[in-house]
Amino acid sequence: MQCKLDRGSHSVYSLHYHFVQCVKYRRKALTNPLIIDFLKTKIHNISETFKVEVLNIECDKDHFHLLFSAKPSLDIPKYINTIKTITSREIRKNFPEVKTMLWKDMFWSRSYFIASTGQVTLDALKKYVENQGKYASDEEDQDKSN
Repeated sequence: MQCKLDRGSHSVYSLHYHFVQCVKYRRKALTNPLIIDFLKTKIHNISETFKVEVLNIECDKDHFHLLFSAKPSLDIPKYINTIKTITSREIRKNFPEVKTMLWKDMFWSRSYFIASTGQVTLDALKKYVENQGKYASDEEDQDKSN
């Protein structure tokens, strides 16, 4: 199993996440390229503050996908809530036309999707874990028979 590893003073890790956030009531508020660029810039700025590496951000008309890498110490709910709070406030302030699409000044849906991802598939990881100790015991059995 070979993957890119990050290092801390007492840890080695590879933590990647897929985050999806929808506009409230799936309103098509992310159609203007200026809003999309603004959103991406804000997310990059917030991520720098949290020491999060943004791998990719892409938008559809009513949601965005964010792929990011982070340290094990990242407070994920705080990071996500910061993204939602700041981008909502700043988009509504700088692009007042989106207010006509919204209800009660709520830009983002309260719910979101987040999944941990890896540089290997879950099946490959399960197989790796299941095989722990098997090869060592096979070698020991061969050593005993010689």
